[in-house]
Amino acid sequence: MSSSDQKTLYKPAVFLVSLGCSKNLVDTEVIAGGLLTAGHTLAFDPEDAGLYVINTCAFIPAARSEAREAIEEAISWKKGKPERKILVAGCLTEWDRENAFRSEYPEVDFWTGVNQIGEIAELVDTSTPALPSRTEPTYLYNEHTPRLQLTLPHLAYLKIADGCNNRCTYCSIPNIRGKLRSRPIASIVAEARNLISAGVRELLVIAQDITAYGLDRPETGETLTHLLEALNELEGEFVIRLLYTHPAHYTDEFIAFMARRDTKVLPYLDIPLQHISDRILKAMNRHTTRAEIESLLLKLRRDIPGLTLRTTFITGFPGETEEEFQELVEFAEKFNFERCGVFPYSPEPHTPAATLPDQIPTKVAETRSTKLMKQQMARMKKANRALIGREFRVLVDEVQRGRCAVARGPMDAPEIDNVIIIERPRGLKPGGFCDVRITGTENCELTAEKIR
Repeated sequence: MSSSDQKTLYKPAVFLVSLGCSKNLVDTEVIAGGLLTAGHTLAFDPEDAGLYVINTCAFIPAARSEAREAIEEAISWKKGKPERKILVAGCLTEWDRENAFRSEYPEVDFWTGVNQIGEIAELVDTSTPALPSRTEPTYLYNEHTPRLQLTLPHLAYLKIADGCNNRCTYCSIPNIRGKLRSRPIASIVAEARNLISAGVRELLVIAQDITAYGLDRPETGETLTHLLEALNELEGEFVIRLLYTHPAHYTDEFIAFMARRDTKVLPYLDIPLQHISDRILKAMNRHTTRAEIESLLLKLRRDIPGLTLRTTFITGFPGETEEEFQELVEFAEKFNFERCGVFPYSPEPHTPAATLPDQIPTKVAETRSTKLMKQQMARMKKANRALIGREFRVLVDEVQRGRCAVARGPMDAPEIDNVIIIERPRGLKPGGFCDVRITGTENCELTAEKIR
């Protein structure tokens, strides 16, 4: 074999960096699957790799700073070795409409966006230094798309849609990911069946807004409830967790499904409310009011046994008065969310909120965020203490050398919420279910004993 033939056959090993949310992680898994299918291998040490792939997030300034750090680390890795290649993928290149990052980092060989997710292996192998096309993102993977699961073997994210039509005034997601596009139910169910047969025990259903699923394809009649009914019929020992719902898109049909006793869907709902002042909600373009939110929360608490509610709030939105912030504080105190996050507002370029008058100083937004988060931490710890003595079926994520097991119950999503520490984990294995009794709390974690 000639040296030119050997060069043609050689496929460099790939070192992967995945930044941002779980939805972005699915994209990274698709990128990895495509590269492996094309003959590349994965390297767990960058020094063993010839291709450095960074799948970026650009949702907020902190995410872009993290992407910048990752790019600079890759450039240091490449320095003095021109045969090494760097590929920057994902949200950053869609966000960077003026190509400022590309100009700043000419050492990067490939810049790809949403529509190139399924083409990266081909671009790398043909040395095509493509940029995002700047057309509307339309890419959507399906059950036939190669995908390398990068989570724990018994956990998998199931992305049912991409893009978003909500157009919240503070959010750049529609500009980055495009309009809502839902996968067909048949495609999602086929992928879920494959994941379950491969040993997945917790399916985490995700999208920018899963409650909007199907609204872009009304002619099909497919809704989130129809999808969950189909997933619930799949055979196997597994549970389903729902992430990222919008309060404006809840339906009686969906709530009735969640209230059923025979469902594999966990009684856990993540509902980012962002604020409660009607004036702020309108300025945010949240398509809902305080009265509607309170009615929804009361109905969910009443109808769904053992429900855990997670939410997020934004403080310091343009024009937020001290009175409106206090309204939010009092609301959060009243509704006792078991899980909560609070974030100070920061203006995003190319979003309507960035041009609104009465921008709140960053320090004020951060002070309000800290105050509300302190309140919510106390509420969450109180909610955890209320669990002592109760029994739950949990999923074991890790067993630490026989000393203890790390598990999660219905109330906790991976990487987001708390964990349950099980002492004396004899007989427990990662990916297995067991029944425990909560025995105590430590900071935000729970301790438990195995009961059978």
